Amino acid sequence: MQETLKNLARLWMHEVNPRLMSFVTTAGVIWLGVCLLLLFGLANLAEEVLEQEVFAFDETILLWINNFANPVMNQVMLTMTRLGDPDIVVPLTCIGVVWLWWRWRWRIAAIFAINCIGGAVLSTGFKLIFGKERPALWSQLITENSYSFPSGHALGSMVLYGFSAYLLVQRFQSHKWLIYGIATLLIGSIGLSRIYLGVHWPTDVVAGYSIGFLWLSLCIGLFQLATKRSGRPTNSSSG
Repeated sequence: MQETLKNLARLWMHEVNPRLMSFVTTAGVIWLGVCLLLLFGLANLAEEVLEQEVFAFDETILLWINNFANPVMNQVMLTMTRLGDPDIVVPLTCIGVVWLWWRWRWRIAAIFAINCIGGAVLSTGFKLIFGKERPALWSQLITENSYSFPSGHALGSMVLYGFSAYLLVQRFQSHKWLIYGIATLLIGSIGLSRIYLGVHWPTDVVAGYSIGFLWLSLCIGLFQLATKRSGRPTNSSSG
């Protein structure tokens, strides 16, 4: 027993602890604080969803937003929601993986692939676990057949466009705020479109963003560790 404890302590000191500290340094205290708050909020929200609780404010928000519906907004929101559809997201992911493989070697390409594929797995898995029905408060412009919680479009846009923006910032530091601003606007618009079109409850979108952000944070941490280990600076403009 004593020998086992010594081995565990040795494993912690030489393997786990250095990597954990490296990840904490990479992610930053504030970032980790945000992640912990999201985890806490998600845990409470998930518990309510599993108990089949109905959120009155979900319906109130949907009906309020629907008051602003008009033909022009319909077209705008349909366009935005398509940017989170699989027939757009999957080709963009493939293009990104191929480009990164050619430009930044296989390690970064692999992390990008893990980021996007992992997001899809999380979305599908959580939908099956919670089995929440989609809203049906009015005649909708599009039809969705999968479960509602969490929003796959919100989760997918967060991991794909969020990670893409992060990678672009590593190459174009001088345009950092412009890149992040465009990505934020794009991600936010996709989530809003799902609520406007009435195919998701607001809490679905919030959960999708939260899960996506947590997964994105983990993948960014992996990226930082990979680039530090390989000795390749993240803000290098060379291939």
